[in-house]
Amino acid sequence: MTSDPAQTPAPSVNRAERALAYMAGSIVALSILCFIAILIGTSAGAGANDGFSKGLWPSVILLPYFGLPIGFLLLLALVIVSAVRRRRETRGNNNG
Repeated sequence: MTSDPAQTPAPSVNRAERALAYMAGSIVALSILCFIAILIGTSAGAGANDGFSKGLWPSVILLPYFGLPIGFLLLLALVIVSAVRRRRETRGNNNG
């Protein structure tokens, strides 16, 4: 028996879920990269003699402080949006 692709419903992912997933993933990934850059910069001696207060370093240091909580909130919003969508789909399937 072969399964007909037209009979199996494709999972519906709306734009809001996709946008939340990409935003959360990119913010968390960028925050982790900044954290790794801080570790490498510290081991290379960039922090000596006030090296982290010049150039791009203040932004690199602050991004994980704000990026990781924002990424967590975006992931939480993604879970809520997908749960609401699934609840509506199951209610729609049960009624019709």
